[in-house]
Amino acid sequence: MDRRVFLKSNAFLWAMMVLPLDTAAKKGILESPYFKLKPIGRSLQLVDYFIWCSSPIWGDDGKVHLFYSRWRKEKGMGGWIKGSEIAHAVADSPYGTFQHKDVVLQPREGFWDSTTCHNPLIKKIADTYYLFYMGNSNGKTDTKRIGVATAKNLDGPWKRQDNPILLPGVEGAWDDHCTTNPAFLKGNDGKFWLYYKSWNTAEYLRDKGPVRGNRKYGLAKAEHPLGPYVKVSEHPVIDFSDRPLNAQLEDAFVWKQDEQYCLLARDMGFYNHEDGLILKSSDGVKWSEPQVAYLGLSTYIQEPPPPANLKRFGRLERPMILMDKITDKPRFLFGATQGGIAETSTAFVFEIV
Repeated sequence: MDRRVFLKSNAFLWAMMVLPLDTAAKKGILESPYFKLKPIGRSLQLVDYFIWCSSPIWGDDGKVHLFYSRWRKEKGMGGWIKGSEIAHAVADSPYGTFQHKDVVLQPREGFWDSTTCHNPLIKKIADTYYLFYMGNSNGKTDTKRIGVATAKNLDGPWKRQDNPILLPGVEGAWDDHCTTNPAFLKGNDGKFWLYYKSWNTAEYLRDKGPVRGNRKYGLAKAEHPLGPYVKVSEHPVIDFSDRPLNAQLEDAFVWKQDEQYCLLARDMGFYNHEDGLILKSSDGVKWSEPQVAYLGLSTYIQEPPPPANLKRFGRLERPMILMDKITDKPRFLFGATQGGIAETSTAFVFEIV
């Protein structure tokens, strides 16, 4: 081989190893996104609130019920960690505009969820609705815990547990900081599976930069949706900490399709911080390399430049899927994104085509 050709080919390979993967994506190295999306739009906006974490479900009334987190506009974008509440909105269809109906869960003094209620995930098992969520008790990340509320009807009343259903690991463990971002399904073994995000406190306190610590996902199982949940391993089931650029993911949503487990999440450095990722697994424990599931919002819609305070403008975060009522396959993608009429954040819906 000609020496110059050899050096150039190896330089290219080296560049692919050390350059940020979003640079590779911009060069057309990555394949097209897994989902082809058609934007429906900002389907839930409130003038006085930031909106986040939109979890949809079909109701017995044929309408779409949305369980979402919100906090007062004056708290700013960071208000989710201290002062979020979980509310309920309804639309005639996923193509319609959602109307706020009621507040479902608010922080309750003296309990583990006394300062925030966030990360709602609505599921129906048999004749009961389970609303998984995250609460904290000091307005900080180190008391984030996953809990659940139950109801026989989407309109409530909702009964929540006095204690969280999943606690962090012991000091020094990879998950000793918190439990958050619940993702839930019934596994092939008949048990109820709860995926959760966490990270290590020492690493979080030691690290510098815009994203401190490395977020990983663990898995716990139970015989009943209310628990008790037992972690399947002392180790995470999703861990990118050996990759460059502090690669990680968050906001996982899981489902089963075509004899596989699927996981949708927001990228945090594997390729970039704008896209969504999809991973697949035959057993729900060993996962494939992430593939780009969807791109940044500017790929699909054009909006005026954001105000200076919306530094995450253009990302679709907290991705959730509403399945087709007949085929039970992904049909609509719900997410949260900054912007909207009040220059806060809103729910955003795509049709999966």
